[in-house]
Amino acid sequence: MTISLDSILSILNKVVDILLVWLLFYYILKNIKNNVKLSLLFKGVLIMVVLKIVSDVFNLVTIGWLLEYILMWGPLALIIIFQPEIRAVLEQIGRSQLLGRHKVLTVDEREKLVYEIVQAMDYLRKAKIGALIVIERDVSLSDYIAKAKPIYGDLTSDLLISLFFPNNPMHDGGVIIQGNRISCGGAVFPTSGSDKINKRLGTRHRAALGISEETDCLSLIVSEETGRLSIAIKGELFYNLSLDDVRMMLIDELRPKKDADLGDEIDEEEIYEENK
Repeated sequence: MTISLDSILSILNKVVDILLVWLLFYYILKNIKNNVKLSLLFKGVLIMVVLKIVSDVFNLVTIGWLLEYILMWGPLALIIIFQPEIRAVLEQIGRSQLLGRHKVLTVDEREKLVYEIVQAMDYLRKAKIGALIVIERDVSLSDYIAKAKPIYGDLTSDLLISLFFPNNPMHDGGVIIQGNRISCGGAVFPTSGSDKINKRLGTRHRAALGISEETDCLSLIVSEETGRLSIAIKGELFYNLSLDDVRMMLIDELRPKKDADLGDEIDEEEIYEENK
């Protein structure tokens, strides 16, 4: 039995077609995971589909009829209601880097990064100087960087502190860190509309939570009123942390996934203590 060239090309065409579809779904689901609002929406749609299947299996007429109309008109309603979030996901897919973060830091570079940030936050909390520091990870923040004041300087605690001094024009905005460099200052981020955040918290905390809902970044906040430290990660705000809590969370979140599997946390903490 011989296989013609046309048959081989036909098989390759189907394989490539399937791979492209899976690749598309992978990047869509990956970006949905990094967006808190859309991940909740996706879970809701999934529950509706499961309920529809159950109603069909057990012949539940009333609930099946309701779900049929919801599934029929639901997609159109969701597109209208969640248009900003859907647009944000499509923008994230365009901004995302296929091979991960733009620079993979070495253990020494990560520890120096953590050390400089913690030193700066320690000074800022004692002086009660408000600050918002955002660390880019896999999802690019280039859109926010383009609208902010460019800096592109080596990350040092002194530079971070100076950017948030009250008389500095960039004091009220956020600082974005890419790799081990400060890319910009005075960045403006979308504020979160979540009901879970304490109403007493101001714009700085809401902006930190807002950008963490849309991307996978780390948002660090120093309260101007109380000097308390907080971190927003994936739409969750960790409020009133100790300086040691901040250091441990940074070490854990900035460690590459492959290193986390190898368990290098002890080595990184030892290096941090040596740098002190």
